[in-house]
Amino acid sequence: MKIAVTYEDGQVFQHFGHTENMKIYDVQDGKITESRVVSTDGTGHGALAGFLQERGVQALICGGIGFGAREALGEAGIEIYAGVSGEADAAVEALLGGSLSYSQDATCDHHGEGHGDGHHCHGEGHGHGEGHHCHGHDQGGSHGCCH
Repeated sequence: MKIAVTYEDGQVFQHFGHTENMKIYDVQDGKITESRVVSTDGTGHGALAGFLQERGVQALICGGIGFGAREALGEAGIEIYAGVSGEADAAVEALLGGSLSYSQDATCDHHGEGHGDGHHCHGEGHGHGEGHHCHGHDQGGSHGCCH
């Protein structure tokens, strides 16, 4: 299994679409066997789903993330653990240990320390990047409900 974390200076970077680096962890039998920091080379927002999919990533740990990126990641089959802050290595260990604190409602307006304060998508199906609904916002554009 491969897990990616939006990454900056050892920490989980808080804006998925603007991350310049991903730290990718190879995991076998519930243990990290290898990790490396990879530049996104300016790839942003929804295009990052393809970037991660090309590298065989199955799960993403990040801070805030917009609706369009969530949809792209869901279509790529990548599980999303959003609203995470702190050290990247510790977040992956917590995920592997079943104790990662994350929020399915963390959006791209999620900066700093707030957990889910700001703009939210409301609706059914908030689970690992699939079945998200945004009520009262334009669903036709790539922005979804998060700008």
